Amino acid sequence: MRVLVTGGAGYIGSHTCVELLGADHSVAVLDDLSNASERALARVGEITGHQVELFVGSVLDRPFVDGVFAAKTFDAVIHFAGLKSINESLSNPLEYFQTNVTGTLNLLSAMKRASVKNLVFSSTAAVYGEPQILPISEKSRTVPTNPYGESKLMVERLLSILHNRDPDWRVAVLRYFNPVGAHPSGLIGEDPRNTPSNLLPICIDAAIGARNVLPIFGVDYPTPDGTGVRDFIHVMDLASGHLHALSYLMDRSSGIFSTFNLGTGKGVSVRQMIDALEEASQVKLPVRLFPRRDGDVAACYADVSSAREVLGWEAQRGVDEMCRDAWRWRIMNPSGYEKRRPL
Repeated sequence: MRVLVTGGAGYIGSHTCVELLGADHSVAVLDDLSNASERALARVGEITGHQVELFVGSVLDRPFVDGVFAAKTFDAVIHFAGLKSINESLSNPLEYFQTNVTGTLNLLSAMKRASVKNLVFSSTAAVYGEPQILPISEKSRTVPTNPYGESKLMVERLLSILHNRDPDWRVAVLRYFNPVGAHPSGLIGEDPRNTPSNLLPICIDAAIGARNVLPIFGVDYPTPDGTGVRDFIHVMDLASGHLHALSYLMDRSSGIFSTFNLGTGKGVSVRQMIDALEEASQVKLPVRLFPRRDGDVAACYADVSSAREVLGWEAQRGVDEMCRDAWRWRIMNPSGYEKRRPL
């Protein structure tokens, strides 16, 4: 198939390009490179032996998006392009709604004009808010607690309405839990422009000496070791989930709107993640204990039975592999995509 990947030079997008090219699909990427690097796509080419055509521009630029569809023919779109920081969304909610919602509307309008009605949408477990029942299923209540989650839920609702009014649309909404890790080659991985706020990148910063303290907020939760539990998923498993979702859509003879959780379905505690990274790096991390933070929940993990039963997909990699691959990427790329050194 000929697939357009918006945001395809980013963390999850670049790994998904590897999976698509490995399955012999033709891939083009639309990305404004605001939180990504063109070098990521060059390295995708190194890994796969196939080059990716890049259109540099924003989904907010409607004439540009229309021009991409005028320049090439596509069978389907995988839509990653958007803003994704919960903390940033709290201080810049309008920017998040504009980029994530208006940008998607521009994309959908261009797809409609080009008669491309097959879409895999990158959503988030943040649409659920604070879980009431574990594990979290796709039927759990959706009450986001931040503008980022709200913006993604708005897009989900738009897509549902679009399909209801035009049943020819085939849409798969994928709600991610906590992506971590990197491609096992160490050639592509997570290269955030801003200070990381997620657990594993913070742990790695501590392991290389970029942080003097690794904080653990709360050790008295009702969990096996007292620390918070989350559902971490290796980015290559996540990328594979997109390939399965795309195949599911294209194999259907009629339109559909479906939502799937992508996680492991198993919780990993903060302490377990720290232990696994210490093993991978052979570095003792400078842990310091702090009280719980307001708003943090004891545990959050997915019910992934729908993805397993309907898509035929499930995560294959555990926390040790997540940490080994993330560590390899960071050691080989201490400045991200700016410079590479051999392992």
